[in-house]
Amino acid sequence: MKKFFIGLGLVLLLALLWYLFLKPSDYIVRFKAPTFTGAINQTLKLWDTSLDTVQGIRQEGEDLTELIQTLRFSDSTHVYHWKINPITDSTAQVVVSVKDAEHSLMNKIMVPFSDTDFEKRSRKTVMEFMQNLKEHDENFRLNIIGEVDFQSKYIGYIPVKVTQFQKAGGMMKNITYLSGELFANKVQLDGPPMVEVTHWDRVNDSIYYNLAQPIVRVDNLPQDTEIKYKRIFGKRALKAEYFGNYITSDRAWYALMDYAKRENIAVEPTPIEVFHNNPNTGGDELNWKADIYLPLKENND
Repeated sequence: MKKFFIGLGLVLLLALLWYLFLKPSDYIVRFKAPTFTGAINQTLKLWDTSLDTVQGIRQEGEDLTELIQTLRFSDSTHVYHWKINPITDSTAQVVVSVKDAEHSLMNKIMVPFSDTDFEKRSRKTVMEFMQNLKEHDENFRLNIIGEVDFQSKYIGYIPVKVTQFQKAGGMMKNITYLSGELFANKVQLDGPPMVEVTHWDRVNDSIYYNLAQPIVRVDNLPQDTEIKYKRIFGKRALKAEYFGNYITSDRAWYALMDYAKRENIAVEPTPIEVFHNNPNTGGDELNWKADIYLPLKENND
């Protein structure tokens, strides 16, 4: 019996030492998010730009599910470790581990016995993000269609290199020139404008894309402009319908990537977006439609 109590005491002592000195967080907040991993990831990164941060939020490689955020609160610096655990294709459990390195020991002593200012601030910060995410989630809709044939198109295009957040800005900057030159040269259009992503860096959230206008190919296309020409060949692709502001149409990219992973479909991370509405005409953004395609990997066997 004596050995039992000695052993129990050692276990409790080790547990206490782990809790006080080795446990990586001082406090943990959990919540269920009614959306998918990519939407949470991108909303969190955008929200981070509005906060008083020591440095920008960090993502480990292409893993969208873990991010580290360092926030400044008056005389304290708090580290928020966000872990996104997908539940279904439209829900996720988010676990936020918070640590104040300068006051970690005191926080761990006080947290079990009182509702400290540190706990209140941590909950308030997470709740602010939850509200931000809720508002974002209400501003777009997605429908996954599945595998389709993307039809071949001949395009006039302008290459653009930007971050994902700047995608719509790059479109607005160049679309007037692109459409104006084609109109001035009486080029016949062959469908709505589109974006062809040629490179997607999911670590740094940067993209290369071609802002494109499908056209009818003729021999006398204008050559003394910034516009380039090529054919996008037909291919099998996954398709989604996106409704909302085109600034965040990349949410569909992530939804299609998740779908491909669940269905064990090999895809190329080079989305194609086809825009059916002109944002300059205004109206309810939830009626703005874009078809999003994610090409399947070609079988070279």
